[in-house]
Parts: sequence; structure tokens; C-alpha cells
Amino acid sequence: MLRRIAASLALSLLAVATTASAEEKKTESIKIGTLAPAESPWGQVFKTWQRAVRERTKLPDGQKTAEGKDYALDLSFFWNGQQGDEAAMVTKMKSGQLDGAAITAVGLGQIHPQILVLQLPGLFTTWEKLDKAREALRSDFEKAMEAAGFSLPGWGDVGLARRLSKGFAVAAPGDLKGKKPYVWREDSITPAMLQVIGGVTPVPLGVPEVLPNLNTGAIDVVVAPALAAEQLQWASRLDTINTQVVAATIGAIVFSRSRLDQLPADLRTLMQDTGKVAGAALTTRIRNEDAAAFARLKGKMTVSNSTDAQLAEWNEVFKKTRARLAQGTFPKDLVAKAESLAR
Repeated sequence: MLRRIAASLALSLLAVATTASAEEKKTESIKIGTLAPAESPWGQVFKTWQRAVRERTKLPDGQKTAEGKDYALDLSFFWNGQQGDEAAMVTKMKSGQLDGAAITAVGLGQIHPQILVLQLPGLFTTWEKLDKAREALRSDFEKAMEAAGFSLPGWGDVGLARRLSKGFAVAAPGDLKGKKPYVWREDSITPAMLQVIGGVTPVPLGVPEVLPNLNTGAIDVVVAPALAAEQLQWASRLDTINTQVVAATIGAIVFSRSRLDQLPADLRTLMQDTGKVAGAALTTRIRNEDAAAFARLKGKMTVSNSTDAQLAEWNEVFKKTRARLAQGTFPKDLVAKAESLAR
């Protein structure tokens, strides 16, 4: 199935791309940052995208650009957080040091904080619920991104976030008391949830810092999709996984609007169209691979299943967290709309 997805992506990208004119004589390079490893499922989609763009902007036989390339447009990826965490990548896009990035909701929230409403705990716990909510809010979010100076041609997904831990299970909210959970430094949602639970001291880190802190024992709980935990090597330092889905973790491909505007019209259209195709491919592939990764981790780890009573406790924590966040972090009417979309 994954081979068919990759082949379909390549054909789709080739179909929507346009051929560059021979007169340009310049290879435009679009610098894109990502936290994903080069050989990860995300990296494989991005490499297919890169190859298709080079092929469809190839110059006539024998012609080269001033840079010695035989294609007019190149996607240059920086893997494994080489450009910093997502907040750093967004800052670099604003300053012109980076042209684009593949980022999760936390990075998107650095541009338009209201996008994080899609990550509210306990709401969009299935892909069907997320699709419904994202489609309902998509137009408003994309317009806000444009107004902030960014273009969002393609949405993508990261996986269904679950609780992973070392040496104990996190089946009920009280199981977190006295523990050392990792929270993304720019995340506004998880700290609020931990405050509702009480007795928990989160450890704020950037993604590149998580693995070293797992190695030293400075953190012992991570909430993440199974696929991300595998690819970032976090799962190898943890031994227990709870099956409850906290949220569907989203992402997107974003570009600096000013950088796209500098491109010739045909190349600008190519970036928008192929970015949309790449985002769709990420959605399909990552959902399948995250499910497979979850199955693998259940075969390797101690599996924790919360009881109905424990799930009721979590639902109460989630509800109180959303109410707290609606008091200033998010507009109250937006939280209410998100809750209605999740029904």
C-alpha cells in the first residue's frame, strides 16, 4: 500500500507541475525546515516532492542555469531540526532566513494561535472528527495565515497522540502526580491541563531536547503519536503506552508569502499546487503509518487501558482545561464551536 501511495504522489505532483521557461537561467532554491528525519515517512514524501519539482522544471537539453543546474526550481530541505525548533523556524521565515517549513500545530500556533483549537484535549480524537472540524474552520485559518504573511498550501497530520511513560502507567489523571512530563516549550494547552490535575511539574523543552532528557531521566512521560515517538527515538526510552487518544495531532506545509511572491508566476503556481498534493499525501500516508506504529508499540511495551471510571476522570479534566483556555487563551465562542464540531 505504501508503495502505491508513493507512486500516486509522484504521478500527481508531475501532473500539476508546470515546466519552467528556458529563458530564466536561474535555479530558484526554496529552503524548507522540518523536525522530521530524512528517512522518515514525512521525509520520503518530501523527497518525492523534491524530485517531481526538479523534473517538471527541467530545462531543455543541454541548458544549465547560472548555478549549473538543469532545473529551474529546487526544494532544499533541512532535516532533524537543523533550523531549530518550530518557533525558531517560524522566526526565520519571518526574517527571510528560511522560505518554508513543515510544522505541527505548535508551530502553526506561533503564526495564528487560534489554530491550536484543533488540539484541544478530548475533542478531535478520531480522524473523522478532525476532518469535520478542520474543514469547517479551514477558510478562516488560511485567511489568517495569509494576513500574517504566510501561505498554507497543504495540511498534513502527525498522528493520534497517546500517553507514553517509563516505569509506570498513566491510566488516570492522578497517575501524573509527582511525575516529570515533557511539554513542548511553546505549547499553551498541556500546561493548562496539568494545572487542572495539580501536583504535576512539567518539563518544558524543545523537540531536539527531548531525547537527551529521556536518556538522563529528566522526563518520564511523553504525550505523542506512536509514529513520531518511533521516528524521534523516544519510544526506545519508554516502556508503557496508554491506549486513550488525547488529540489528533495536526501539521501543515507553510511558506513565506513574500518569498513566493518573488518567484516567477509559473513557479509560484507550481509551489502552491504541488504543496497541496504533498499535504494530501502526508495525510493519507501518515495516518496509515501511525496506526501501524501504534500496533508495533503495543507489541513491545506494557499496554495500559484506562477503565470507564478513569476515562470519565480524564473527560472531566479535559472539560475543565477547555473552560480554562476559553478564559483568555482562545476566544470563548471558538472553543464552543470546536466543542460543537466534535459531537
